[in-house]
Amino acid sequence: MTMKVTQKVKDSEKIIWDQMRSVSGSQISISGSHNRAFLKFMVWLFLFASTTYMVYTLKLVSYKSCNNNDVFSRNSLFIHSSEINSSKSSKSIRRVIVKEETEEKLEEKTGLEHIVFGIAASAKLWDKRKEYIKLWWKPEEEMRGIVWLDKPVKTSKGDGESLPELRISGDTSRFAYRNRQGHRSAIRISRIVSETLRLGRENVRWFVMGDDDTVFVTDNLVRILNKYDHNQYYYIGSSSESHLQNIYFSYSMAYGGGGFAISYPLAKALEKMQDKCIQRYPGLYGSDDRMQACMAELGVPLTKELGFHQYDVYGNLFGLLASHPIAPLVTLHHLDVVEPIFPNVTRVQALRRLTVPMKLDSAGLMQQSICYDKANDWTISVSWGFAVQIFRGVLSPREIEMPSRTFLNWYKRADYTAYAFNTRPVARNPCQKPFVFYLSSAKMDPSSNQTVSQYTRHQVPHPACKWKTTDPAVVDRVQVYKKSDPHLWDRSPRRNCCRVLSSKGKSMVVDVGVCKEGELSEV
Repeated sequence: MTMKVTQKVKDSEKIIWDQMRSVSGSQISISGSHNRAFLKFMVWLFLFASTTYMVYTLKLVSYKSCNNNDVFSRNSLFIHSSEINSSKSSKSIRRVIVKEETEEKLEEKTGLEHIVFGIAASAKLWDKRKEYIKLWWKPEEEMRGIVWLDKPVKTSKGDGESLPELRISGDTSRFAYRNRQGHRSAIRISRIVSETLRLGRENVRWFVMGDDDTVFVTDNLVRILNKYDHNQYYYIGSSSESHLQNIYFSYSMAYGGGGFAISYPLAKALEKMQDKCIQRYPGLYGSDDRMQACMAELGVPLTKELGFHQYDVYGNLFGLLASHPIAPLVTLHHLDVVEPIFPNVTRVQALRRLTVPMKLDSAGLMQQSICYDKANDWTISVSWGFAVQIFRGVLSPREIEMPSRTFLNWYKRADYTAYAFNTRPVARNPCQKPFVFYLSSAKMDPSSNQTVSQYTRHQVPHPACKWKTTDPAVVDRVQVYKKSDPHLWDRSPRRNCCRVLSSKGKSMVVDVGVCKEGELSEV
């Protein structure tokens, strides 16, 4: 019985063990299958991650390369797109630049029609000084300008056709004036530019100020103004010939009698503030310093042009005119104070003679040329359209280009050190006194397309000279040939050269023109 029980127990244990083995085997089979699937999953995950990493890495490198090569598409990931945008932007910029350059080239040059003159005058001197204005005013060229007077004046027949419009300046009694040496008319004159602006003239680029005894060479004025952009702030003029005048007033001040120009935008800015500005300077002397004081408040400096001449001198202008600076002659002033520029005629007659070469070649008017007659041992100085000088011996260009002191300082007690430029003394040696030939006629020779001007010797006694050289007194007339050169001042400043063609008998023939290659005024 015990054996049977034991056998049953063993059989039951075997059955249980077999069942456990069966379950365990199936579990092991299932576990192996899961492991293989997991391994495959991990491999594919690794491959996917690696591929994704490589793709994004390549794109990142491409993005950086695009950024470095194309400034116009920093945020773009596509090189081709950025190149297209860059090309379009460059073409757009080029079009803008070309358009601006074309507009500048097409813009009309400044002419007399773009200038409005404001002329300061007084009723007391009008009958006399209006003759100066008639010399340069060109109604046939539709010049525009206003003569501003303190009182009404009587007009003569024909004045309306040969003079600018006449107007009476506005009331200035509300402005304080406290300078004991001056006159309160300075306030009236200082407001001329603003009053002219308020008239509302159209197509104005420049306002030009002058006095009733100022003579303008208008063609040269236009040449000067064409150098500057009329859309910017410009205050153009020159200082006094007197160093003391410039010290008392300012080297930064344009003298109104010598004339000055103000661009249209600056005139607008001035008009807005000038009345208040004038109130702040009741102690100033004249109109010029009041104008400069307002320019200083606006922050606009004086642009100096040497052709504007105040001529704060007395006596004979010959030394200044015969050695004119290398710059276009724009104005002459104080013509009632100095002697007539040509001898033995009235002031108006002398200036009328000057208008003849002015019409033939305004750019070359008063321009000095220096050359030598080696056969006779003479120095020749030609101030075209004005005078010719012949000196015994050889004088250097450095000496001849300095004005000789034929004039007196504005301050009569002052000596030659009170000028604002270099001068040379009038020669005391009788042999070094120049023989002067003044302009007598000028015309255009159509056959040679040259100007032909005649200069006649000024008949004054000359002291005896013991030098053993040819006496220039044998020459009665000098004939000068010169081609008109309207583009003289489009080039860099340089004196013209002169050549003595012949000097036999009573006449001398000289040619003046642009210096040739290697040509110079050699001593």
